Amino acid sequence: MIKFKKRWEIKKNWQLLFPFLGIISLFYCAYRLASIFFDRHDDSKIIYMVILSIILYFVLLKITLWLFKKLENRWIVTHKWEMIRIFIVFAVTGTSCMFVSKPIMNLFGITLESLNANLYWFLFVFISLIAYQFLLVTFGWLFGQFQFFWNFEKKILKRIGFSKFFKD
Repeated sequence: MIKFKKRWEIKKNWQLLFPFLGIISLFYCAYRLASIFFDRHDDSKIIYMVILSIILYFVLLKITLWLFKKLENRWIVTHKWEMIRIFIVFAVTGTSCMFVSKPIMNLFGITLESLNANLYWFLFVFISLIAYQFLLVTFGWLFGQFQFFWNFEKKILKRIGFSKFFKD
């Protein structure tokens, strides 16, 4: 545990919450991916699903650790454990964006039955992208990373042509 804390620059025990949440989230993602291939209610194949979940967990863990190494120099954070918090914010934002976009579309009467499927999905992606920008800063604030995500948002908005609104 001491080696783990030293590697992730964890000084206080409450900071262990973020690696713990990351590990749990990774296990859940691996389980959900494995459940695509196997029926969760078929008890005869549960062992195969567990084995596939474990394999997927280690694959996802390798990818995640590789991403940490790549982004460690690009993202300016005080401690390494904050990168885990940033990844969690991205995950929570992406997931919640899907839950927020659907009711917004229903509010405006946009349904798959009322529109051409291509137009519906285009509007869904468009509304999701707008909602994502707001949710990213909001969840960044809730997780104590507001400044990082505000700078991230400014960079995105500058790239799409809103640079005149931000003075550096």
